[in-house]
Amino acid sequence: MLILGLSGHFSDEDADLTPNVEGVLTQGAFHDAAACLIKDGELLAAVEEERLNRIKQTTKFPVNAIRACLDTAGVSPAEITAVGHFFGESMLDEWLDETYVSRPHLPLRSARELVLARLSEALGREMPADRLFFVQHHLAHGMSAYLRSGMREALVVVMDGRGEKHSTTVYHGKDGHLERLATYGLGKSLGALYLANTRLLGYGLGDEYKVMGLAPYGNPETYREKFSSMYELRDNGDFFLREFAVPGFRPRRKGQEFTQAHMDFAAALQETLEKIALHVLGHWADRTGLRDLCFVGGVAHNSTLNGRVLDSGKFREVFIHPVSHDAGAAEGAALATALQLGESPFGQPRLRSASVGPALGTTAEIEKELSSWSDLVEFERPADVVDAAARLLAEGAALGWAQGRSEYGPRALGNRSILADARPGENKRRINAMIKKREAYRPFAPVVTPEAAGTYFDLPVTRANYDFMSFVVKVREDRRDELGAVTHVDGSARLQIVAPDSNQRFHDLVRRFGELTGTPVLLNTSFNNNVEPIVQTTQDALTCFLTTGLDFLVIDDFVVRRREGASLALDGLAPRLRPATRLVKRIRHTSTGSRQLCHELVLDHPKGATTEISAELFELLEGADGERSVKSLAGSAGLGDEVRRELHDLWQQRFFTLRPV
Repeated sequence: MLILGLSGHFSDEDADLTPNVEGVLTQGAFHDAAACLIKDGELLAAVEEERLNRIKQTTKFPVNAIRACLDTAGVSPAEITAVGHFFGESMLDEWLDETYVSRPHLPLRSARELVLARLSEALGREMPADRLFFVQHHLAHGMSAYLRSGMREALVVVMDGRGEKHSTTVYHGKDGHLERLATYGLGKSLGALYLANTRLLGYGLGDEYKVMGLAPYGNPETYREKFSSMYELRDNGDFFLREFAVPGFRPRRKGQEFTQAHMDFAAALQETLEKIALHVLGHWADRTGLRDLCFVGGVAHNSTLNGRVLDSGKFREVFIHPVSHDAGAAEGAALATALQLGESPFGQPRLRSASVGPALGTTAEIEKELSSWSDLVEFERPADVVDAAARLLAEGAALGWAQGRSEYGPRALGNRSILADARPGENKRRINAMIKKREAYRPFAPVVTPEAAGTYFDLPVTRANYDFMSFVVKVREDRRDELGAVTHVDGSARLQIVAPDSNQRFHDLVRRFGELTGTPVLLNTSFNNNVEPIVQTTQDALTCFLTTGLDFLVIDDFVVRRREGASLALDGLAPRLRPATRLVKRIRHTSTGSRQLCHELVLDHPKGATTEISAELFELLEGADGERSVKSLAGSAGLGDEVRRELHDLWQQRFFTLRPV
């Protein structure tokens, strides 16, 4: 059977239909849009919609992801046996009914009707209504982790912001089936607790990992009493939350400098999460006697917590699904649907690679794309691209590394990565400031070969899948100075171990770098800047390379360099506004009482930005169709240096695309 799995909500590129219910985190219930295809239990293809529509953390229905999965797997829509959706039908219909009360202009359509309508658009054919299966949200999460863990029997714990009516669910996994042991209601949501206090630090939904990275700079004792007063640990693994957000803490405004108080607050929040989560996990380990754990859901992306789980001594082995957020529930929904239809997806080996997304293309296709950018870049194909890349890294270069199929999930694991030498502390500062353009405190992850892992890192006795950067461990004290770019302020690191059977070329690169330098450890971070998702295509990789401070791009078998002056050599490129970008003229009232015409570019999505632009650039972009070049649009007067820089800066912010005519 060929099963399509889905996450995300009902909105397409042009319409927005998010259930809008009082007290319901609607965006939080429908984020991480993704699609996947499984056949006979094997994951053929999976990708998040954001990689394709280029809107970070998009919630749109995964039309592009569905089509990409079909293309990647080489199958037609007619071959799809069934579709699994990552949320329960009755809960979706409840939310929709309440939405229709507050928005009476909307036609009354059920969740099934809406999903089927979106599916028909994506597939180009009707999907029979009885072939669409709605899966309880936590069951979808649980299936994704348990059936990919390689474990016959395990404690399976789903912990996130919310499912239909629960925030944590505990299962006993055995022989391919999940038996539900306990649930924790929405009033005990650890995901909601973390998010509410993340917002007090000036961040929002999807930014929780930033707070986790900030926490080691703080002292939890400062706010420990305030947090402790908010909860009570009870017998039998239970707990009580009096409220979600700490009262009386003055919120940090977005863009405001971080103070020690903010860092202390983050530390106390992280400590609180760990205390409550370990209380729950420890109880169920003791009560069931199960010593193998599958941990999944958005909270399971907190790799510091996961490290504490390893250190707790409660478990023999811990498996964290690399796509523990809702995008991974698409896979779980497909697996649960297969099980419901009588197929047993149980018995697959433990997941070792998340590289199941769309490929870059053939070497010939990539070379053709690179050639079209010849005004801005030059490239070569060395006899041994791994050796060439390792030598560049050993000489101090920071490079973009794009290979093969993209990774499913939020982490760059060696196919869409920015890489650098893990030794100089300056590399952390440089990449944060010049390339990623993000907060200076943010840590970077190390990647190491299996044979060297124990030399550089303190690995707990509890076994774990270190393939996916899911665990924070301690850097060995005698190695911390050596690994200055990847050792966090508390001596920790979010570790990836790359083995030949999970990613041969990436393993060979790390090993070769070790042969050249004596340190088989690289800095590995996602290949993107701060406003875009991880790159997917050759064009995405070139765009990121040309608009950041990366020294080189290594893509497939090619090493790419930018030509001198490339950043402003834009005449031969054709601009196209993104689907979410709008050109807006408005009247602004000045302090003197006069009226002024303003020209703006607006990225029209929840995390989009608005920026004022010059009238000259506004006029140029009005004619942008992806076909005419900048030179053609500028006319005989040409493009002045100031407008040229403005164009480049806005390209860097991804308000539009530029590509060769």
